[in-house]
Amino acid sequence: MRQIGSSSLHVFPLAISGNIFGWTADTSTTDGILDTYFDLGGNFVDTADSYAAGRSEIMIGNWMRDRRNRDDMVVATKVGKSFDNPGLSAGSIARSVDLSLERLQTSFIDLLYLHIDDESVPFEETLLAVDKLIRAGKVRHFGVSDHTGNRLFEARIASAQIGVAPMIALQNQYSLLNRTEFEGDLATVADRQGLGVMPRFALASGFLSGKYRSRADLRRYTRGKDASGYLGRRGLRVLHALDIVALQTGESVATVALAWLLAKRNVVAPVVSASHAGQVPELTAAASVRLTRHQITELDRASA
Repeated sequence: MRQIGSSSLHVFPLAISGNIFGWTADTSTTDGILDTYFDLGGNFVDTADSYAAGRSEIMIGNWMRDRRNRDDMVVATKVGKSFDNPGLSAGSIARSVDLSLERLQTSFIDLLYLHIDDESVPFEETLLAVDKLIRAGKVRHFGVSDHTGNRLFEARIASAQIGVAPMIALQNQYSLLNRTEFEGDLATVADRQGLGVMPRFALASGFLSGKYRSRADLRRYTRGKDASGYLGRRGLRVLHALDIVALQTGESVATVALAWLLAKRNVVAPVVSASHAGQVPELTAAASVRLTRHQITELDRASA
């Protein structure tokens, strides 16, 4: 287990995303994914009030109710993008959280993310609204998922000035094929503020699983178009480097790609989707893989 920032939250080093629950994954598939993840030691599920118009939260809530394992799970959800309560005004946040609690069938959210950077609302209003929820026991901790380094710096200053709970987590796009968004100001701010980093799109829309190596492969899979932008000289170079390390470690390409992330400073748990339960073991296997310095350097060079 890894600690998120300086909080009391300790999570498995890989979070299962609920972004397909209630969309491409029905109840049986969702339960199978979550059951397998939990049986392998997983305890961290990531969703949002906007995923499948709230159905993702409902399915996760039903699963926890049926398994009676809410106390064993760390639940993260996000507010700001829902159709009914968009934005990060105090009213929208309060209403969104109450609805999320109802759908998740729980009295508290472990980690609440601000899903957008709503510059139409003063940071102070948003932070005070979240702090009120924390004081009420409805939310334990909060983080952000769509903010620049400068905005994180502004949020830290605002939090100190008005005396509210500080953020503990950052969720952002980060993978071997998407490094520039994080490896700059965001990485610096995350380090200085002690934020736990949860990379999303950790497998670059499935491209880093290694199954897309030709245009024919893209056509073969339903979600191939999401990965099509990575099929080029750089993408194939990264896959070649992953193939070498996978052969050296005896692990899958996807496992190695996630292990590379877990070797990076402040990364706590990449957020990854599984289409079915059979994919979960190779994802969770990344938690026990320790890449050598040379292997990390070779992957860094290939993805530069």
